[in-house]
Amino acid sequence: MPETAPGATRGCLWRCIRVLASLVILGFFLQGTTATPVEQQSNTLLSDKKKMIQQIAQEEISSQIKSHLKYFTEMQKSSCVLQHANYTVLVGSSLQPKRLLTVGIFSEQHSHRTYLLDTMTSLFQASSEQEMEYILILVLLSGTDPKWLNQTVGNISGLFTPHIESGRLLVVHGLLGDSRAESRNHTPPCGKLYSRQKTSFALLMNFAHNLSEYFLLLGDNVQSTPRFLSDIFWALLAWKQLPWVILEFSSMPISGKVFHTEDLSRLVSFLLLFPKDIPTHLLLSEFRLLLSQNVPIRLSPTVFYQMNSDSEFEDTCFPAEQVKGLGRPDNPAATVFTDMISFWNTIPQYAYILNDDYFWVLDPIEDNYLLVVLDKPQKVIKVAVETGASENKLNLLKHGQLLLGYSPMDHPKRCAHYNLVGPLVRGQLEQMVFYEEDAVKEISCIKLLVTESHDYPVMITQIKVWTEVEEEESWRFL
Repeated sequence: MPETAPGATRGCLWRCIRVLASLVILGFFLQGTTATPVEQQSNTLLSDKKKMIQQIAQEEISSQIKSHLKYFTEMQKSSCVLQHANYTVLVGSSLQPKRLLTVGIFSEQHSHRTYLLDTMTSLFQASSEQEMEYILILVLLSGTDPKWLNQTVGNISGLFTPHIESGRLLVVHGLLGDSRAESRNHTPPCGKLYSRQKTSFALLMNFAHNLSEYFLLLGDNVQSTPRFLSDIFWALLAWKQLPWVILEFSSMPISGKVFHTEDLSRLVSFLLLFPKDIPTHLLLSEFRLLLSQNVPIRLSPTVFYQMNSDSEFEDTCFPAEQVKGLGRPDNPAATVFTDMISFWNTIPQYAYILNDDYFWVLDPIEDNYLLVVLDKPQKVIKVAVETGASENKLNLLKHGQLLLGYSPMDHPKRCAHYNLVGPLVRGQLEQMVFYEEDAVKEISCIKLLVTESHDYPVMITQIKVWTEVEEEESWRFL
């Protein structure tokens, strides 16, 4: 690829930014006081021009996105990281069989206490021997202090000898010998943290790009929940036939994200197109959008939590998303339809009413559905589906998807358009709902779709819905 390609890509990005800036300026120009008839006619003409400019901008941005994807594909072959990265294996062997999942941890020297050993202990304690057969834990140390490196390696070797000997743990030291690894002069504290973080990402992902099928990114101050690997493995299996770029298992801005390893090379190239002190978590979101995953895919419940921070800047520079306690579901009034065969005197409505009733169906086949049609459109913020008996996990709907619909129709009662929320994982789904910026945000239908035939009865235990309550409405109930 020509050496000017990265520069050309930056030029494309800046052209898009200039177009968007012109739209903002035009927006301010159009604002004003009440217009006279002559001004109204002028404003109509300006409005038409604004629409034309917006259309041109959208077409240019779409064109540039396609161009960027071409550049990223080419840059995988000649990444600057591949040319300048230097690695030293400190613990374990670099000759590793290809695994299902690499758990990548980036760590550097901290000014106060480090939580790296706590993070690693949490990972091993939360995993079974059988689960550990499918993963490699890769730790990248990116500091330069020899004393810190020797002490860290000694601690890891002493605490985790069985995992080292079994080939499940690999610790490497990485340096990026590129001038772009340095942050710019007079960079504020947050910019310096972003710069070091981005360098660590590049080194870690570059080393891991061929070690496994999937890659999990973690910081060095993360607490894992028991059997987190099982949750991730089942989710990967359920999403295997569906398109995705990033699966999120935490609300933290960086940790808990899973990628296809085949995307790591171009993700590294994408990160290095921008100055090092640009927030990395924002670039991860842009990368997801660039590859056509328009909304986050955040699975619940969360399986990773952040430990205490050792830096006064980290809480400011890497703000964790404030997750509101949503409380109990508030299933709004709705009617439930199905084309499945029910038995044992159960009716479809039992699957939606918030009580102990449930809906039994006889051997559902592919494309069968259970359709909840809301009486009024609602802003749905979270959904959950439970199938099977909770005691013995029998009668699960193993192959199913949940979709949210809009544009309601009356004859028959249904919706004209649907967006996929996700597949059921072991017969269950619990997921936050995110909307594209310009998408319809009022949902009228919730559709549970059978994707493969089952040769046994299925129990649809509960469909749960959480909706967003307007502030005025919530005030009335105080």
